[in-house]
Amino acid sequence: MRDPRVSTNTQISHAGVEGSPRLNTLDALEAEGIHIIREAVGTARKPVLLFSGGKDSVVVLHLATKAFWPGRVPFELLHVDTGHNFDEVIEFRDRTVERLGVRLQVASVQDYIDDGRLRERPDGTRNPLQTVPLLDAIETQKYDVVFGGARRDEEKARAKERVVSLRDEFGQWDPRNQRPELWNLYNPRHLPGQHVRVFPISNWTELDVWRYIQKENLDLPSLYYAHEREVFERDGMLLSPHPAVMPRAGEPLVTKTVRYRTVGDASCTGAVESPALTLDDVIAEVASTRITERGATRADDRMSEAAMEDRKKEGYF
Repeated sequence: MRDPRVSTNTQISHAGVEGSPRLNTLDALEAEGIHIIREAVGTARKPVLLFSGGKDSVVVLHLATKAFWPGRVPFELLHVDTGHNFDEVIEFRDRTVERLGVRLQVASVQDYIDDGRLRERPDGTRNPLQTVPLLDAIETQKYDVVFGGARRDEEKARAKERVVSLRDEFGQWDPRNQRPELWNLYNPRHLPGQHVRVFPISNWTELDVWRYIQKENLDLPSLYYAHEREVFERDGMLLSPHPAVMPRAGEPLVTKTVRYRTVGDASCTGAVESPALTLDDVIAEVASTRITERGATRADDRMSEAAMEDRKKEGYF
């Protein structure tokens, strides 16, 4: 029986039937993502998928379910938990793991702070602190292929990265040491101690992601849609009161109708004013914007022009 989650065009193209219909953009991106996942898993000893509960990791996980249907996803999920996540996202993460019957590993930044391996930053944000728990988890669990949901349109440093990104024995990324990817040929080979990061939706845009979510009827955390929320303004962003970030003197709380374009660490992730209650509304809104979600709502990317690239060189996502 045909899996109802898989489009007819995609199944025809995978079967290699001559004269099959030309794939539309979303079907082509889906087929590419599934191909990337299968190719990487075929060479891996122990792959893992980074899953935060955000929209991009939801799409990558969905592609993985299609890639191995009717079997289960044959690898674990890993969440590097800052301890400053939105409650709605953690609830969604756990519900998704239970629904799919996959195993979730959690690398906790809070644990590293509690035992002295990491120290809180003066600005309170924990996003940069994720690197050490991530690299430790990769080393101790012996992961050699790490799937992520990064896209090239998000940020300048991510635009430099290949679909398959080699990381050295220290988990670091060298933008000058990247392999060619001609004709959609990917090389995940690596030496002992090294690993590769694999980005199946690297060629997607934010708009592609939202159109695919609509096409596949994917569930997401409620934060992605418009809702009333108490917020305060700081550095041009609307932040929500959270134990990790509270308003200062001169930052009055106001109630606005907002949504989140990305759902990272609450201490540095801002909301945007929006009336977008439905997928159609969100798609129309994203289609008209000229600022990426990270550029609009992530304070940690504003630290410097090279903030993301510096973190990636150290082993960040």
